[in-house]
Amino acid sequence: MQISVVTLFPELVSAGNRCGMVRAAIEKGRLTVAGYNPRDWSADRNRRVDDRPFGGGPGMLLQPGPISGAIDAAVDEDGGTRPLVVALSPQGQRLDRHVIADWAEREQPLVLVCGRYEGFDQRLLDSRVDVEYSLGDLVLSGGELAAMVVVDAIARRLPDVVGDAQSVVEDSFEADRLDHPHYTRPPEWEGRGVPAVLSSGDHRRIAEWRSEQALMTTARRRPDLFLQHGPTDNERAALERHWLAGSNDNPGQPTDTRLITGGGK
Repeated sequence: MQISVVTLFPELVSAGNRCGMVRAAIEKGRLTVAGYNPRDWSADRNRRVDDRPFGGGPGMLLQPGPISGAIDAAVDEDGGTRPLVVALSPQGQRLDRHVIADWAEREQPLVLVCGRYEGFDQRLLDSRVDVEYSLGDLVLSGGELAAMVVVDAIARRLPDVVGDAQSVVEDSFEADRLDHPHYTRPPEWEGRGVPAVLSSGDHRRIAEWRSEQALMTTARRRPDLFLQHGPTDNERAALERHWLAGSNDNPGQPTDTRLITGGGK
């Protein structure tokens, strides 16, 4: 899969390519990541790429010329399937696992365009960009960290990159549920033990415990996931058992009573 990153700081992209799953994907030939610096397409002798906004206001805007030049070069470089051009900005729709999974499965080339300063000239977005995405309700100094997140999230979903493919399937969000708690050696640390069921050797009980813990964690921390896709009747029964019956392991009510009353359907 080919990913091109349009950025004023290509060295950040290069650094990310040398680490973790991204490095593994590149070494296995599953992924290629290249940086394109808009300064290389600047008409200014000082390689300037920003200017003051029309109408006044604080900060500077990225000029459309240098950015479009870098995008066009990245698009032309692929030579095959036209890449999807994605601007990373706070104004974009929220990026989630479904989008990442789709990109990784189709292996469509991507051009990730990183913002800086006060953002992009609207004409650049209108003429070159297919879609805008945001990591969430926060503002970064630039899109480079967001681009690195996208690259990493895609890399670990590509075939033969992660050593145990099952670990990807069981990640948080993969079934619209958060992950269950995990424990490793030593069996006791700072006076805290490991739940006895995990040492029981009973794989059925362990699977049930993990499923139930994931259910409770999701209900407490991310009830919105339930309200989008459930809960199922069995999950609602488990919630009733733990919260309405006053379970010692999971005290307190869920943050949204619709999880139990059925409003999530």
